Amino acid sequence: MALKTTRYDTAVLLKTKKDVTAYLNAVFEEDDPALIAHALGVVARSEGMAEIAKHAGLTRPSLYKALSENGRPEFATVLKVIRALGLKLKIAA
Repeated sequence: MALKTTRYDTAVLLKTKKDVTAYLNAVFEEDDPALIAHALGVVARSEGMAEIAKHAGLTRPSLYKALSENGRPEFATVLKVIRALGLKLKIAA
C-alpha cells in the first residue's frame, strides 16, 4: 500500500489574528526580506488573496507576483498588505 502525502501549507494553520501575529513576528526575527514577503503571501492566502488584494488596492495577479518566491515587493506594497490584513507594523527597541 502506497503512503499518501499532502503538501504542507502554513496558511491552513493560521486561523486567528493571534496565530498570524505570532507567525509574522517569528518571521521578522529572521531578518530575511524574501522570507518576510513569502510569509505575507502565506497570510494573505489564509485570509483570501482576492480580498486582501482588493483592500490593498492591487490586482490579485500583481499581489501573487509581488509575494511569490521570486517577488521583490516594494516597501509601499508591503505596508499596503499589512494594512489590508488589519495589522500594524511597529518598531521596538
